[in-house]
Amino acid sequence: MQALILAGGRGTRLHPYTTVLPKPLMPVGDYPILEIILRQLKGAGITDVILAVGYLSQLLQAFFQKGERLGLNISYSFEERALGTAGPIALAMDQLEDDFLVMNGDLMTTLKYQNIMAFHQDQGAAATIGIYQRDVKVDFGVLETDAQGKLVRYVEKPTYHFDVSMGVNVLNKNAIQSYLKVNEYLDIPDLMRKLCQDGHPVHCYRESCYWLDIGRMDDYRTATEIFESRQAEFLPNL
Repeated sequence: MQALILAGGRGTRLHPYTTVLPKPLMPVGDYPILEIILRQLKGAGITDVILAVGYLSQLLQAFFQKGERLGLNISYSFEERALGTAGPIALAMDQLEDDFLVMNGDLMTTLKYQNIMAFHQDQGAAATIGIYQRDVKVDFGVLETDAQGKLVRYVEKPTYHFDVSMGVNVLNKNAIQSYLKVNEYLDIPDLMRKLCQDGHPVHCYRESCYWLDIGRMDDYRTATEIFESRQAEFLPNL
């Protein structure tokens, strides 16, 4: 199996830390978040990893080099300007296998990557999106009214449940390559919509696991606390 990891963003929501450190190198416990991901990928049987880099790419190269320390084969794909979350795939197209994992480099999850890959291949999907139920609590009374302004429903501090993208996807190279152009900006949600519009099968995969995107300061703090108390769940082989 093969993975392409998106690690080129500026991480503006984590300023000022990311002015000097790329977000994938932000520490969670004793490890940068990207190292946790790479160790998990190795445990899932993935040995070939492409890092799509841009902002502060030299620091990522210096830290991970060619992956020998982690038992991985790491190569790099460079974007000179922001290309979105799908655009960087075009730059690495000639290195990609028929089916490959593409994911963000700032996630903390216990998802079994081999399971989403097996599901994708069993379904014969053009693309598979890892999804997670996120609960959003509203700290206010939520009102619903009719057209005349009369109260219909009043819910005090409700919690809403949403299926969100984990930022972990499996893509089929043949299905997506016509939608990608070198150095052309494209985001993964737009790619998924185009695939659906043209009749390509896009599946969603759900697994009982933990997931958190560390892109916001509050979530970063939570990730650090969770990892320190439950490290064996995220890195069982250490």
